[in-house]
Amino acid sequence: MASCRLYYTLLLIFLTSFAVSNGRLYKDFNNLESSYATITVAKSNQAHFSTIQSAIDSIPSNNMNWVFINVKAGIYREKVTIPQDKPFIVLQGEGMYKSQIVYDNHENLIQSVTFHVLADDFVATNIGFVNSYNHVEIMEENPMRQAAAALVQGDKAAFYGCGFFGLQDTLWDEQGRHYFRNCTIEGAVDFIFGNGQSIYEKCKISALGNEIGGVGYITAQGRSLENETTGFVFKYCNVEGNGKMYLGRAWRQYSRVLFYMSYLADIIVPQGWDEWYATPNE
Repeated sequence: MASCRLYYTLLLIFLTSFAVSNGRLYKDFNNLESSYATITVAKSNQAHFSTIQSAIDSIPSNNMNWVFINVKAGIYREKVTIPQDKPFIVLQGEGMYKSQIVYDNHENLIQSVTFHVLADDFVATNIGFVNSYNHVEIMEENPMRQAAAALVQGDKAAFYGCGFFGLQDTLWDEQGRHYFRNCTIEGAVDFIFGNGQSIYEKCKISALGNEIGGVGYITAQGRSLENETTGFVFKYCNVEGNGKMYLGRAWRQYSRVLFYMSYLADIIVPQGWDEWYATPNE
């Protein structure tokens, strides 16, 4: 009974903290595009820009109005950064498999990131973020390394219908309040990790355990202090894929992850969780 009360108390903390910021953001988002500036990016010449980064660079620093960047279908082979002084950007693609930002850096974790959000008040819809270094079709050529598809460090970031594709450390959900809805996150080792305060709602968690030939880990949450409000909530999600997986391992002393009303395929090992560095704090 005590564990049940704790479960719902923690869930309420996360849902309440998002009620104002993300509730307002989601409601306003539906009526934004007709009222604010729109920039088009396409691989053809029939657009304002041919790269996503050049479109971001064109937005003035400290802009206070929403700017839509419409990314037409195509593979954009570039590293993209939303700097801290450029809030209120909406990055809108034509589908997570149609509009994709792809790169394959892997020398170290921070350097490996394909897509990096430092700004607050950011929205992405229907776009894919890929680190292709360890992608399935080239696993035999490249030994597995930390290779992040996205790093989210700004506050009040929301992702709708987006895809995050990689193998190890795919989505670095590092800090700030974040909301993911109808997204797909793919990987095999710690592929959702960091110390964000985040809700994943109706997302597909796609495990690629067979690609590493052993047992993998979905989450590695990094809450290090007892009074931190951070943690990951997975609400109405589908956890599926192949191989065998732990739901997560404790990256820091007070790691916190909740799976609420979610479908868990039989790829999850009976133990469920691994304490990793957190012994004896489990």
